[in-house]
Amino acid sequence: MKTNSNLIRRGSTLFLKATIVLIAIAAIGVCGLLSYLIITSDDVGAYKPILLAIILSVIPFFMGLYQAFKLLEYVDKNIAFSELSIKALKKIKIYALVLSVFYLLCMPYIYYVAEKDDAPGGILIGLVLIAAPTVVTVFAATLEELLKNAIEIKSENDLTV
Repeated sequence: MKTNSNLIRRGSTLFLKATIVLIAIAAIGVCGLLSYLIITSDDVGAYKPILLAIILSVIPFFMGLYQAFKLLEYVDKNIAFSELSIKALKKIKIYALVLSVFYLLCMPYIYYVAEKDDAPGGILIGLVLIAAPTVVTVFAATLEELLKNAIEIKSENDLTV
């Protein structure tokens, strides 16, 4: 028989899984729209490499979403405090770092296009694209260390009992 806390935990992980799926669907939609613009519009001009870079950056983004989904599966299976969770967090950290570095490498071109087009918002959007994955990287690294410490404490407690 399931307890109320088990149902609540499953409900919250189900909500988070649904959120991950919706984010993935939105990313696919944005990539489809950007691909359509690149193919059909002649007005994108200098922005075409930026749009291609955004489409290309979806690969590590989806890989990170998949790892987050796996992490929620581990929580559902009651193995959240395991080496599998640490590996998933490590991969999320790496994918987010790859995204930050990728957008950082794209910034000189974004700056060039923004200056040429006199669009100050382009630089701000580029900085947001760098900052968001950086925050995820730091958060995942912090969670990874906390999880390592929790597993260590749990194993020490198991040995003393």
